[in-house]
Amino acid sequence: MTQRVFPLAAFSSSTLLATQAFTPSAVSPRTRFRVQSILFESDLATDVSEGAQRDIASFEAWASDYGIQRSEGFQLVGQEDISSNLDVSAITTGDISAGECVLYVPQELILSSYGAMEQFGRLDEAEALLTQNGYEGSIREYYLILKILKELELGQESPWTAYFNSLPRFYSNGASMTPFCYSCLPPYAAKICKDERARLNNLSVKRVVPFLSNDTKGNTKAWKFAYNLAYTRGFDASDGSNEYCIVPMADYFNHHSTESNVEMAFDDFGNCYVHATRDVPANTPLLLNYGESYNPSFLLARYGFLDESSPASFCKILPSHVSNEMKDLGYSHETMLFYHNGEVAEEVWDHLLYVILGETDVDMQQMFYQAHMAGDYETKSSIHSQYSGQTVQGLIEHIDTFLLDLDAKSSKVNYDAQPPSEHPRLPLISRHNEFVRSVFLTVRSCLLGIQ
Repeated sequence: MTQRVFPLAAFSSSTLLATQAFTPSAVSPRTRFRVQSILFESDLATDVSEGAQRDIASFEAWASDYGIQRSEGFQLVGQEDISSNLDVSAITTGDISAGECVLYVPQELILSSYGAMEQFGRLDEAEALLTQNGYEGSIREYYLILKILKELELGQESPWTAYFNSLPRFYSNGASMTPFCYSCLPPYAAKICKDERARLNNLSVKRVVPFLSNDTKGNTKAWKFAYNLAYTRGFDASDGSNEYCIVPMADYFNHHSTESNVEMAFDDFGNCYVHATRDVPANTPLLLNYGESYNPSFLLARYGFLDESSPASFCKILPSHVSNEMKDLGYSHETMLFYHNGEVAEEVWDHLLYVILGETDVDMQQMFYQAHMAGDYETKSSIHSQYSGQTVQGLIEHIDTFLLDLDAKSSKVNYDAQPPSEHPRLPLISRHNEFVRSVFLTVRSCLLGIQ
């Protein structure tokens, strides 16, 4: 599908003059500062339904009024995504030099987990419930969700209303998918997408939150919007504070695995600066790297987009049990990779050989494992050479089995998704599946050449 790209100039406030060093606001450190809710003089309301329109004009005016500074040429542009929704992102219309500051966001505007903890106090009962359910690692994000919900509840009295109204309401991440969506994904992608839905459900701890109204506690659309905002636009601050935060305007940088050109930093007061990491010519997207560059399925599950810039993909080998020895040999979703050029990560070969030896020669399996642990690569290489035919054949069989399952998923998308209007996330799921298929086919072709 051809995407239509258009500037949002009609919605833009006047551009701020470019400076090499933007002026920070004189505020106390981020974890000691709490933004007091003030009356925002506008008649905006936040509609969190999926079909709500995005108000970019008011957001740009708000950004200027509240002290966000952008370099000359910094512009928001929109394009229609694969689901026919508006995707808005940042570009530069002028040349930018490496090291130049392209964006400054004052600390007062940053939504932060620790700021929410200080504002609301610690909710011991809620934290205990999250820990009991296995989500202790999501406590920071939980407080950020509560902060968003409280600001939504405040309505026109919240200083972030214009920002919220600029954001997407339709998401294609795992938390927003339906059971039918999961059934159209290969097993690994389906699992991590379901994990996102489970996290949404488990982070909806409402009863023990004293500062939210009963209407807000019962508004499932608002909770889902707040969750999606926290998890698709939030990130770990790079200042060593262990802060999890959302930086308005800085969250409009799209992702690229290999060609990112900007990075964020924070000063001692918690103000955010975004600098160019290399020379950026005019009319170029301004891009961050969100991480997980070798795991496009994770980016689909977490953020709801397909990273076609990813140089590799998880090989989808999913043993029923991952032993400690397998982990020692390098088994993980981050290292068991198939590359776009047809190469296979060393960890894949090590794992496959270890499994084959476990079925045919346990003594040899232990010799191989001990050689790996001792760094005896000569012995490892010798065993690999001895069993190369079996490992290559085993990998081809794995690929063929996976592709057959992927064919079944494609048939399900094409013939069972009726009417298509009830499944708006399927075009993205189909593109994800085809992306993975192309990687697997390239690897298979290379393996046939070495048989």
